[in-house]
Parts: sequence; C-alpha cells; structure tokens
Amino acid sequence: MTAPLPITRSFKPRRRRLSPMRAERYARLAPQWTISPHGQLLDWFEVFGDGGPVVLDIGFGGGEALIELAGARPDERVVGVEVHTPGISNVLDAIDASGWHQVRVVEGDALELLSRVPPASLAGVRMFFPDPWPKRGQHHRRIVRAEVVAALVDRLAAGGYLHLATDITDYARHAQVVLEADPRLAGGLIPRPSWRPITRYERKAIAAGRTSVDLLYTRIDQWQELPIDLHHRGDH
Repeated sequence: MTAPLPITRSFKPRRRRLSPMRAERYARLAPQWTISPHGQLLDWFEVFGDGGPVVLDIGFGGGEALIELAGARPDERVVGVEVHTPGISNVLDAIDASGWHQVRVVEGDALELLSRVPPASLAGVRMFFPDPWPKRGQHHRRIVRAEVVAALVDRLAAGGYLHLATDITDYARHAQVVLEADPRLAGGLIPRPSWRPITRYERKAIAAGRTSVDLLYTRIDQWQELPIDLHHRGDH
C-alpha cells in the first residue's frame, strides 16, 4: 500500500508571460512533450516507447541541469516537473533542438503528479535547490517532509535513488533528519558530485558565500546489502 498523497503545495507559483515567438514555440511543442499532472496511472512504456530507467526531476528551475544531464545520459528517461514557465519553455526548446525522445515535462505540482506515478517504477528522484520556505511557519510547505518522502519512496524501485541539493544549511539539516527517518532509505551526506551541473541559481548562491550540500539516499529492502559506494550513485 502506498502512503497517502500530500496536498500542501511546496512551491510559489512563478508563471511569467513569454515573448510572442517563445509562446508560439511553446504552443507547438507542449502537446507532444508534456504530461498532465492529472489523470490515470501512467505506463512509462507507453509514455517513452521502451522500458528504460525513469528519473523524476522535481523543480528544475531554468532547466540547465535537466538539459545538461539529458544530453549526457541519453539512456535515462526524464520527467521534469516545474511551474516556472520560462524554464519549461527552455526544456521544450532543448527537446526540439536536440531531437530528444527521452524527456517529458509536467507543468504543475509534483505532489499532484505523484498520483499518476506507479509504485516502484522510478530509478531516481532529483530535487536540486527546492524552495526552502525559510520561515518557521512555512516549514510545513517544504517538499522534504515525512509524508512527501514516504510517497516518493513508494514510487522508487529497490535500488532507486533520491538526490537532494540545497544551499540552505537549515534545510539540509532538516532534510537529513526527515530522509533518515524512513527505514527504506540508506545514505546521507556526500561530496558535491562532479557530474551535477552548476546552474545559474547555484552560481548566485556561491557568489553570496553559500555552500551547496548534497544528500543522496538509496531505497533498500531489509534483506539487501547497502551499496558499496553511494558517492557515485547515478554517475554514469
């Protein structure tokens, strides 16, 4: 049985108007490459046309990391979720320019999309620099909270990974506590992976003197041995 799906939004809507040229491209590309967050349970084979590993990229922002990793990992099927319209447009443009068939985009709330994601069907979940909701009264909106983590882990296959990056020290501590509370996850703090792209957001964080923290966990079953080297999980 999967965990009940959370409904509290974990993002601030950031929809912006596109230029007429970009709006035209968006209207042309979206029907082919986007997935609705609402509807029946998805069949990844029907979505992508094969049985390749599927990774959920939650909150990809401007799309830089998603685009770079999609180019470097053509065997990986990526479902990117975002509400930032220009970022979605960037990814759609990259799909079109690169002739990719392994990337899909969801414009909406990842928490709503989860109801369409089959249990134990994901090879990985990426959450790079999610909204930290810094005020104490906003912490319940953080995407890394117990009920969300439970729902995400339900949808990870055994051996699948959950990778979080944040430049907010308090959020990193909070996330580590929440992630380590799920007995199906093993892992923890890792050095910054060389393969994780530096986005515009992270460059601003570095310029402001903030250091990024990477947390990497793998779904295990009780009878499984721990991975030999979690540091290189997903580095292929």
